[in-house]
Amino acid sequence: MLNLYARWMNRWENDLATRDTNRVVRPFDWGLDWLDGVTLNGDHRAAVEAYVRYSIADSDDFFSYRMPEDYELHGSHLTFSSPLASRYADNNTVHNEFFPADNKLRRAVVVLPQWNADSEGHVSVCKLLNKFGITALRMSMPYHDNRMPPELQRADYIVSSNIGRTIHACRQAVIDTRCGLDWLAAQGYDRLGVLGTSLGSCIAFIVAAHDERVRAAVLNHVSMYFGDVVWAGLSTQHVRQGLDGHLTQEQLRDYWAVISPASYMERMVGRDVNCLLVWTRYDTTFPPVYSRQVVDAFWRLKLPHRVLCLPCGHYTLGQAPFKYIDGLAMCRHLYKNL
Repeated sequence: MLNLYARWMNRWENDLATRDTNRVVRPFDWGLDWLDGVTLNGDHRAAVEAYVRYSIADSDDFFSYRMPEDYELHGSHLTFSSPLASRYADNNTVHNEFFPADNKLRRAVVVLPQWNADSEGHVSVCKLLNKFGITALRMSMPYHDNRMPPELQRADYIVSSNIGRTIHACRQAVIDTRCGLDWLAAQGYDRLGVLGTSLGSCIAFIVAAHDERVRAAVLNHVSMYFGDVVWAGLSTQHVRQGLDGHLTQEQLRDYWAVISPASYMERMVGRDVNCLLVWTRYDTTFPPVYSRQVVDAFWRLKLPHRVLCLPCGHYTLGQAPFKYIDGLAMCRHLYKNL
């Protein structure tokens, strides 16, 4: 039975999580047309399973790319073309805000906000990083703010009941983030890190696992499997409604394993990448059982890390006083490890 504090926190969390009224239940689609090189042979399930197995086995190739040649910095706004193009023109230009620290230290972080963050999301975190002497490059992820196709009100195409498009969008996010690291390295920054929140945390981990330039990471809300969060999380119940009747939680976990941290944990063994793992005790979007799986895996594999568990939920982490505790912990971690 929940105690008084837990009931109060759950009510607060539920209120924040259900304020949006523009969530759309979209039809299920295997999305094989988003998976390059996939072989159909009349069996959609088998095609996706084979594609995922092959991609995980050769993930260096899956997340490889050609560095953009069209970086343009106008004031603080950096743009470049995504090496992994989608069929939506607006989404293929990557938008970033550059927050250079006012010192000569060569420390920089790519910042990846949460799903459906607007253009101001995590700007305050970037400014706080500057106070710690750390430069920040805040990236808009696929289908967010300036990258959103005109028919959308939310960034639905990066997490949806279209299996293939979700894989493509998250793959694109990983590649775009690495392009941001490329640009920072070209500016002379050689102590590089990543900071991701919620969906951004998943992308940040995969980047860290595949890019040896990353020396420190902040994973703000953690889960082992992309599919588990979508299936069980409060914020994605409209996505699950589109999936129901077509597959099970276990199948979804397998189909989206290619965009899940669990598939790449072993790649971190032997790497000197110190990670801050942040999770919240009353999270109804990233259920704590899945966050504990990540913490357990880091312990089991003896990966360098710190754990911060806060007595709030997913949305309430963005409220006072929790956002101040979290913000300072993230900045201190990166200051210490970059």
